[in-house]
Amino acid sequence: MQQYFIKGLPLTTRLIIEDKETIKHMFSVMRLTTNDKVTLVFDDGIKRLAQVTNRETYELEILEELAENVELPVDVTIASGFPKGDKLEWIAQKTTELGASSIWSFPADWSVVKWDAKKLAKKKEKLEKIVTGAGEQSKRNRLPEVQLFASQSDFLAQFSRFDKVLIAYEESAKAGEKSQLAKTLSTLKKGEKLLFIFGPEGGLSSAEIKTFEKEGAITLGLGPRILRTETAPLYVLSAISYALELDEG
Repeated sequence: MQQYFIKGLPLTTRLIIEDKETIKHMFSVMRLTTNDKVTLVFDDGIKRLAQVTNRETYELEILEELAENVELPVDVTIASGFPKGDKLEWIAQKTTELGASSIWSFPADWSVVKWDAKKLAKKKEKLEKIVTGAGEQSKRNRLPEVQLFASQSDFLAQFSRFDKVLIAYEESAKAGEKSQLAKTLSTLKKGEKLLFIFGPEGGLSSAEIKTFEKEGAITLGLGPRILRTETAPLYVLSAISYALELDEG
């Protein structure tokens, strides 16, 4: 069944779709017609079954709340140093599918790209569209927050919001560090807020690592193989899902 994210909260069981992009997708692309049913997700994260009552006026009726909740039991924020090309779009799409609660990016010391305020705003708008599509496809209850930081100091100021701040660090992997991620996963509690930091193509500088560690961050390796900047977040989210959602042992 098709799913759509609707801004706001339902005040009555009667609803008229007003967002132009949603209208286009529902009634032009997917060709919904009267009596067709869809799943709607509002800002409260609750899924609701709805039925089209008038396709000409984009009107639907909410039939019932659905109990389905597919969110990870912990909040995971993925923070990537500004990568080249369209890698951030890839990261946003795939980490949304894998359950990230927030997708951040920041200007790392070795980031090749430099985005001014205008480019950041345009990039954020594009990423939010990608996240919406990925969230609908993967049947999420909530869309990840997208935030692009203009400065590293703005990014650092957010560390205090999290229970744990962890850095995927290439040098830790090279040194054979292989227990910190497993230790972290084994001690996670429902509702904890985690920040995972990933470097851009060139990795994170030693100066950045020292700065992050002063703010309480912990470095860790992601196994013996060195992962690309767009691959590492997927590894982490998959490991978290396995540890908290699939492993019954």
